[in-house]
Amino acid sequence: MFSLPALLYLSALLFSVGTYGVLARRNILVVLMSLELMLNAVNIALVSFGRVHALTAFAGEHGGQIFTLMVLAVAAAEAAIGLSLLLVIWRRWNTIDLRQLCRLNG
Repeated sequence: MFSLPALLYLSALLFSVGTYGVLARRNILVVLMSLELMLNAVNIALVSFGRVHALTAFAGEHGGQIFTLMVLAVAAAEAAIGLSLLLVIWRRWNTIDLRQLCRLNG
């Protein structure tokens, strides 16, 4: 259906957008969403490589999907912990702006 280079370009584009979001945004929620976008870009690359090159040493022809499930589990844990930290930060300082939080001393 799609060629490997096309999927890798898509993955690189999504990863670049996510990297820009992490580095340039001030809102913690946008940073967390950018991290999720970066993890999804990695998932696209893993499934693409798994479809083209069977990882026979690890899991046969489904190696890319198995690695993607591992990345999804890490992404779910990151989202749960990140959102709980976001709520704690909001309750304590009433802001989620990263630049204001860097100026706080306690």
